[in-house]
Formats: sequence, C-alpha cells, structure tokens
Amino acid sequence: MAPEFTGDDTADTADSADSADTAGTSGTAGTSGTAGTSGTAGTSGTAGTSGTAGTSGTAGTSGTAGTSGAGLTSVGVVGLGTMGAGIVEVFARGGLDVVAVEITEAALERGRATLTRSTDRAVTRGRLTAADRDALLGRVRFEVGLAALRDVDLAIEAVPERLELKRRLFGELDSVCKPAAILATNTSSLSVTEIAVATTRPERVVGMHFFNPAPVMKLVEVVRTVVTADDVVAGVEALCARLGKVDVTIGDRAGFIANALLFGYLNQAVTMFEARHVGREELDTAMRLGCGLPMGPLALLDLIGLDTAYEILETMYRRGGRDRRHAPAPLLRQMVTAGLLGRKSGQGFYRYAGPGSGTVVPDEPAPPSEPVGTDVARPVARIGVVGPGRTADAIVERLTRAGYEVVAASRSALDDLADVDLVVEAVAEEEPAAKCELLARLDEICRPGAVLATTTAALPVVELAMATRRPADVLGLHFCDPASTGGFVEIVRTVRTSVEAIATARAVCAALGGPAVVCADRAGFVVNALLLPYLNDAVRMLEASYSTVDDIDHAMKLGCGYPVGPFELLDEVGLDVALALQRRLYRESREPGLAPAPLLEQLVTAGRLGRRSGRGFRDHTDG
Repeated sequence: MAPEFTGDDTADTADSADSADTAGTSGTAGTSGTAGTSGTAGTSGTAGTSGTAGTSGTAGTSGTAGTSGAGLTSVGVVGLGTMGAGIVEVFARGGLDVVAVEITEAALERGRATLTRSTDRAVTRGRLTAADRDALLGRVRFEVGLAALRDVDLAIEAVPERLELKRRLFGELDSVCKPAAILATNTSSLSVTEIAVATTRPERVVGMHFFNPAPVMKLVEVVRTVVTADDVVAGVEALCARLGKVDVTIGDRAGFIANALLFGYLNQAVTMFEARHVGREELDTAMRLGCGLPMGPLALLDLIGLDTAYEILETMYRRGGRDRRHAPAPLLRQMVTAGLLGRKSGQGFYRYAGPGSGTVVPDEPAPPSEPVGTDVARPVARIGVVGPGRTADAIVERLTRAGYEVVAASRSALDDLADVDLVVEAVAEEEPAAKCELLARLDEICRPGAVLATTTAALPVVELAMATRRPADVLGLHFCDPASTGGFVEIVRTVRTSVEAIATARAVCAALGGPAVVCADRAGFVVNALLLPYLNDAVRMLEASYSTVDDIDHAMKLGCGYPVGPFELLDEVGLDVALALQRRLYRESREPGLAPAPLLEQLVTAGRLGRRSGRGFRDHTDG
C-alpha cells in the first residue's frame, strides 16, 4: 500500500463549520435586516420545517445480505487523521466492530491517540461514561495494511482529497474486500463516479460524506452515482439512522449540497476583502452578527485550510460547469503560494500563536493611516429620525435608551429637524427619485455640519448623497436589527463621505452599545452582498431538481451549523424582497452567477412571497 494513503488533517478540515468550536452552534437567527426591510424579518429558526431531512433510511432495505443497516456489523476505516478517527468513533459508538487501518505503525498510533483524546474529552464533559468509553474502544481493532479489511461489510476511506490517490486506494480495496462489501468514500468534492469506476464493483460504491467533527455533526451526505445499486443506498441510509445521523441522499454533483453552497459564499468573501470593500475583522463580524453564523468567512477559511479550500473550489469549478462563483479568488491562490494556509501554518487571514494554534495574535504593526476611529467625530446630542414605520420607531427607541435627545418627524414636519446634529432617514423603501427628494429637503433644513444618514438597503447611498449639497456628510446606517439593544449596524461610506462623518457615525453606534462595521457603498453592503447570492444558489439547486427544500435546509443547518436553512430564511424575509436585492446585485456586477434564479422570479410573479402571503417554498397557511 502506498504511503500516501495515510489519514491527513488537511483534508479532514475540508468541510463547513468544521471544528468543535463551531459545530452545531445555534447562533441567533440573524439576517434580520436582510434586504433592509424593517429589520424585523424574524428568521427565528422556526419557519416551516415541514418534514425531516429526506431519505429516512428506511426505504428498500431488504437488499442483499450485508447491505442493510441492520446487516452491517463490521466496518473498516482507512486513514486515521482527525476526520478518519472521528468516523471510527461514530461507528464504534453505534455498536459496530471497527477495523481502523493506517499504513505505518507511527500513523496508527497517532490515530489511536486522536481517538483516545476525543473519547476522554467526552467523558470529562459528561457526554460519555467511563464504562461506555471502554466498551467503545474495545470495539476498535487497529491494524497496519488493507489486508485487515478482508471480512468487513463496509469500508470507508478518509484519505487526502486527491482523485488519483483515492482511485488507487479503491482499486486495492476492490481486490481485498469481500464481493458483497460496500466501498464508501468520504470525499467532500471529488467525483464519486470517477472513484467508483476504478473498481470492478462500481454499483457497490457510494459517497458517505461526514462533517467534522464527525462525532458531533449530525449530517451525512449519501452520494449515489448513476450506477450505485438501490440496496447499497438503502443500506447506507439505514446505517446512518442506526448511528443517530441525519442523511440526505443526493446525486454525484460537484460539492454535493453543503460545500456547493458554502464555498461560493467563502470565495465571494475573499473577493470582497481583496477589493478592500470591508476590513478583515469587520467582514467576519458582519456575518457572525448579521446572520448569526458560528464563524466569519475568513476565520472559517483559516480553520479549513486555505490550500484545502483552494483545491475544493478548483474541483467544483472544473466539475460544476465553470461557474465563476467557484473560480478561486486570486488572493486565495497567492496566499496558498506564499504558504499562508491558515491555522495549520500559523498564519492565513489572521496570525496565530503558532502552527496548529487557534489563538489569534496581533498582526505586525501597520504604518499610520488616516484616522478612522472616533477621534475626529463631531459632537452629537440631538438626533432626528424620519419615519413613519416600525424601523423608525425602533431606531427612536434605541437612540432614546442610549441617552440622546430624539426628534421623531414625519415627512410633513421636517422643519423640526433644523438644529439636530444627525438625522436618520428611515422611510420605507421607495423609488430613488422620492428618496433623493427627501434627502435634498433634509439638506435644505438641517444646519451645516449635521450628518445625514439613510437606512436604505436597496439604493446606492451615493445617489442619495449627490442629491444634496453636502455629499461629504451623507452616509448609510443600515440597522440589521433596529429593535435589538446590541443590534448590528453597517456604516456605509460613499466615495464622497468624509472621515469626520464616518467617525461621527461610529461614535453614535458605540453609544448604542452594538457593533458596527464600515463598508463601501456597493449593492448589498456586506451582509446582503454575501447572503443573497448564497440564497440564490440554493434556489438554483432546487430548480435543477438536485435536492429538496427540506434536505437543503437540513444540510446547511446540520452540516454547517447555520441557525436556519436558506428556504426557511427566504420564506421569512420575503421572496419579493430577496428578489429585489438580487436584481440589484446582478445589475451592479453583471456577473452571470448573480442573475436571479428563474424559479425565484416565477414564485414572486405567482404571489408566493413566503410566510406573509401564506405560501413560499413551504405552505404557511396553518400558521
């Protein structure tokens, strides 16, 4: 057996939300200000969920001997890196006898140590009794060489993500394992079909994609090829149920469900950072607090490994129709070339205490730049808010709680704002001409030096700024959840916004007690610019009949630790709101991958707008 078959931690962290730090974190429902509607679009995580994640694992389990979930009594795992050792633990916890295989005694001992640490930690945390741990370890036999797998009912590999390596390994497994044995690959992005045809039994080859850490994450993507036998799929589904996992069964497509949706988002985040649209920490903060995600995209890429992410994106780009959303960002390629691989190398988008450490340390001191803090902020004591509406009311309440004197004004009483230090326009979205007229009127009324802010999420802030005679004092204040005491705010700077205006907005946001990020004036700002294309990709996946609403939602919640699935979120926010923003993203970029999914447009045309209309991707007529 070739030495490369050893388990590899680089490949083991190739999946979304892939560490104990992030796995299954509930987050908050986030994305409350998606598309800048009133900021109250719940996303509480309770929407819809009509049914459980597809394939329950019970269909057609009669099969041949040794393929049903009940008939599988012994399994083999090849490659004992972090992922492989985790899969060994999952099977052993499920009561199966496990043969854990590596290519050298040293690699075998590393795998044994990984399993021991994991189970000891589970005992310490009260998730496993000492007796259960000892019984679990007693079901695992550690062996060097593939010959030890001759009698197993199922063999699964967790070796590095290299197609030729996996094909060579499957050729050897084919010659060693008994004819009835199922051969499974844990690949996260490679073609299961190409791996299967390296054997003489392609009908008995299946994808069984666990998420890291395997003992914690509930999801398993079961990947069938065009020749995988029904009884093999049914047996693996039943095995997942026996192991306490939720399976989603899908075809052999680049990235499957979770990675296909996740890595487009991660790649776009790198592009946004590369273009200096937003800073590193602010980008990650925006997605954690604006969407309730367990980790920001750049921190997650450091965890996954930038080299691993690059290879996955390259594979999906080649296999997925050369979608430019999966073409690796130039910065990602440059960082990989420079050896900046993330936590594993000690530096990626962030610097760490050392290789393999998760402790972030400060970067090298940067040369002085123009002030961006609050040191040049103008004093603000009196703030005007233009409504009416729920967003305006919530902003008034939040500013009042922060100790500001607040003047709430309607469009017919703008003269009351003559002496405010800052005015926040929070009128519900309308035609650009009407917004421009309102900003021009505020410019006439408000004293010189007063900052004018708009809460728009759908219009270019610079267009509104240029309707005034003070574009340097105009910016965006997009409240993602205006009713929340610590709600997140995007401060949107145009090419004309002054440093003093930005500093003033920062100071006010700090007084409100919530985090704020400064970003450039582009469609979607930060949160919606990354969130909406991900949602659009999910609709395209559904439109292509690749998977179901329930399975896609379950994949992202159980595989990535997202608080809600994409279709739950779309129904909550409103399909029409999402479509309007997606159209703006597409108009601004003309990127084909950002064109609104035809299914989304058709549902909006048909009046299926989500929860508020009673029907969207799910039926909400019963409440």
